[in-house]
Amino acid sequence: MNYHDCKLFVGCVSKNVIDATVECADKNNIILGLIPSRRQVDYCGGYVGLTSYELKNHVKSKNIILERDHGGPEQGQEHDNGITSLQSDCSCYDMIHIDPWKIATDFKDGCELTKEYIETCYEKNANIKYEIGTEESIFPYSNEDLRNLIEHLRESLPEKTFDNIVFAVIQSGTSLKENNNTGNYDKSRLISMIEVCNEYNLLSKEHNGDYLPTEVVYQKLDLGLDAINIAPEFGQMETQIYLNEIKNKELFDIFFNICYNSKRWVKWVDKSFDPTKEKEKLINICGHYVLSDTKFLELIKSNVRKDIDMVIKNKLINRIKELCRI
Repeated sequence: MNYHDCKLFVGCVSKNVIDATVECADKNNIILGLIPSRRQVDYCGGYVGLTSYELKNHVKSKNIILERDHGGPEQGQEHDNGITSLQSDCSCYDMIHIDPWKIATDFKDGCELTKEYIETCYEKNANIKYEIGTEESIFPYSNEDLRNLIEHLRESLPEKTFDNIVFAVIQSGTSLKENNNTGNYDKSRLISMIEVCNEYNLLSKEHNGDYLPTEVVYQKLDLGLDAINIAPEFGQMETQIYLNEIKNKELFDIFFNICYNSKRWVKWVDKSFDPTKEKEKLINICGHYVLSDTKFLELIKSNVRKDIDMVIKNKLINRIKELCRI
């Protein structure tokens, strides 16, 4: 697999998004990545309705890179050290994003934890590839910090283990809130971090590329960014199609109540957000979390157009093609 050819990694926010990504990759003969977070797909399940093994068996394409996104501690549906999940991931994924940064006490601790989690995975599967670093909203760092992380791993890991590191996460000012990218894009910071990656022959990847103007995504890639992650944006697109199809207040209220009771919207809004006054916004924020929910399938999906999956996938494919400049 030529990882350099993969410019877009898509979050596994729903089964339609997964299938649209695979179909787009195969029909256009391009390499795309699928990046399930632990909350989406894990060894014990997730809100998408698949386990890691089921996802692996579902996605059978030479054009798809399967990568665990944010593999490690405190990233699942329950508090844990992430080890059980990582050990399962080593049998299911081509690459694992090693992300212990939620529990890192400081930068040095995060570097050491990254090394330890890589060693754990390497013992399980010597062929697994890795992504290192994390997004700014979890643990911000500078280009020099990134260099220090890479140096620490190069000095403390055996060469054959270090050589399995493919991507490093760069930070140039992206963050998500509600359905917006609220970061402050810093072009010079992007360039400096890409330069660090190039020094070590690592590919650069940025997280939280959602809701950016397409021309900004193009600019980042033209400046040398190797790949970008996009996830909630695709889920919001699918949610909006459902909202467009819901023709009566009763169905709308059912959809709202399913979303509201899921509590999945809470982390995406600030304290001033009033769900009772902004029902549609709440649905748009977290609708994709409930698409495999039994109540949603029985009460919402069964009452809209029968070809809705095809409509959704076509729209998703068009967006993926736009981002990939096809």
